[in-house]
Amino acid sequence: MIMEPCVAVLERLSADLGCSPVSRELAAELDRRDELGHLRQQFFLPKVADLPPSDLSLVDGSQECIYFVGNSLGLQPKSTKKYLEEELEKWAKLAIHGHTEGSRPWAWAEETIEQLMGKVVGAKPEEVALMNGLTVNLHLLLLSFYQPTASRHKILMEDKAFPSDHYAVESQIRLKGHDPKESMLCLSPRPGEDTLRTEDILEVIEEQGDSIAVVMFSGVQYYTGQLFDMEAITRAGHKEGCYVGFDCAHAAGNAELKLHDWGVDFACWCTYKYVNSGAGGLAGAFIHEKHADTVRPALLGWWGHDRKTRFQMNNMMELQPGVHGYRLSNQPILLVAPLQASLEIFDMTSMSALRCKSMLLTGYLEYLIQHYYTRDPCRPDHPHVTILTPRDPQQRGCQLSLSFSVPIGRVFLELERRGVACDMREPSVLRVAPVPLYNSFNDVHRFVELLGASLIASGSQK
Repeated sequence: MIMEPCVAVLERLSADLGCSPVSRELAAELDRRDELGHLRQQFFLPKVADLPPSDLSLVDGSQECIYFVGNSLGLQPKSTKKYLEEELEKWAKLAIHGHTEGSRPWAWAEETIEQLMGKVVGAKPEEVALMNGLTVNLHLLLLSFYQPTASRHKILMEDKAFPSDHYAVESQIRLKGHDPKESMLCLSPRPGEDTLRTEDILEVIEEQGDSIAVVMFSGVQYYTGQLFDMEAITRAGHKEGCYVGFDCAHAAGNAELKLHDWGVDFACWCTYKYVNSGAGGLAGAFIHEKHADTVRPALLGWWGHDRKTRFQMNNMMELQPGVHGYRLSNQPILLVAPLQASLEIFDMTSMSALRCKSMLLTGYLEYLIQHYYTRDPCRPDHPHVTILTPRDPQQRGCQLSLSFSVPIGRVFLELERRGVACDMREPSVLRVAPVPLYNSFNDVHRFVELLGASLIASGSQK
């Protein structure tokens, strides 16, 4: 069903039901047919009454909230508490022996879930390390892969990259003795456009490739929700002799990644967004196996030493190959446990299945928004919504970035009062991300209804 174009699915099903494509009846039928709908039961869905901004005079507090902010913080898996309590119990009863006992021995706990993480990002277990935070990992990777010369010293990135990426790249350039004004090559959309065209990215790589040391893009652009053609960018960069890396913070657990098959040189990601590991959760890093013996970490730590001889304590480094050699310290078990809880849910399905549902779920949201809030020249006072995110489902993940013809702050507040959790990003975008692991088609329908009520309450409709 969901391999068809979204509009075709909606119109066919509504015709079969004898209802309108924008009716609640269709949302219920889509949920009835959803083969992944049972995964929602693996998560805690906050109640409206428990959300601080909600107004119980406007909405039933006993309802589950509409949680469309998984692009910022994923929901808590129900098994998280159990796994954390197991480790606290182990600490209480076994103390130091917890390093080697139990289902998650602390001394190599992260290794027990690297295979699960690899399946989410399309990598082999030996190409994945779970460690640190995202920006720390980005620094560690750039220290190795960014080796500028007098002629090849630039890093190509988006002009509106996430601030942390921008800061990291800028500081790495300075660290290597170059000037960011000369070595940061920042690419902007064409005038009047909100997103980058793939052909423009590839053209810049081709034209300036001999001066580019590293191509460093995000997998999904945090503000617009654009999913970049990572395979094409990687291929173009390699053709010009560049290393190619990605910040997959908004792509991991969202898009179907194939980091190994695409030949990506390096990547990093956080896990607290679509991978649901909790605020500040353990981050991930990837280095392709082709670099296992040739690209080495610039900074060394004890946990990069081969585990079989690590405790000989002879100060003679036996570096683990590839990304595992980039580990510096033992991993915090209280961050490993919640990540395992989430990755086990991902393992109940596949990224391809999640991606199929996501394309229909987000496409359904787009369809309803366009139906109700497309700009109408005959009704200039009627509020309208512009979708910044690419229309092509292949060029986006879960998220739609919405821009309004009315002040966004008031609309955002009214949505929160009605139990909707999404987020606003300056200057004028509302990011809305229905996540296929736990969001339903009824969530989407309710959201669009509440959006209408919020627009009225904000005084934008006469």
